[in-house]
Amino acid sequence: MARILLVTGGARSGKSVLAEERTLMLGSPAHYIATAQAFDGEMAARIATHRDRRGPEWHTHEAPLDLLDALRATDDAPRLVDCLTLWLSNLMLAEMDWESRARKMIAALPDLQQPVVFVTNEVGMGIVPDTPLARAFRDGAGTLNQWIATIADEVILSVSGLPLKVK
Repeated sequence: MARILLVTGGARSGKSVLAEERTLMLGSPAHYIATAQAFDGEMAARIATHRDRRGPEWHTHEAPLDLLDALRATDDAPRLVDCLTLWLSNLMLAEMDWESRARKMIAALPDLQQPVVFVTNEVGMGIVPDTPLARAFRDGAGTLNQWIATIADEVILSVSGLPLKVK
């Protein structure tokens, strides 16, 4: 089974930088599987900041919906998936069955040869969202994070840029 690492934390907790460092420790060059979509200028700026931070040892692949296909296509080097919660929101907004896609992706992980580092947001520590869609997202993110954490070899919580080993 491929080595699976889950890096979680809140917004601006340093989880992406930590995950990038950990991925490159597993091998270089590495694949960066980006799930974000630039629907507005602010998101485009965030994507640019992430891209500018990475050096030439990264090969970027955009996979806002087809994460499993991207994982299979990049199974020649370590991969970083950034991030699961954006992938989940993309699937939910496209009204796709995120649970079946997540289960298929998780079931395929043992067949992969190279390590996978997943980044995800911890969204369950805040207030209860006031809309049905926001509550469904929060619940889905919690479920997806639990599924990945269960199969992960290691889980790290990033707090203020510091890694805390959870598993």
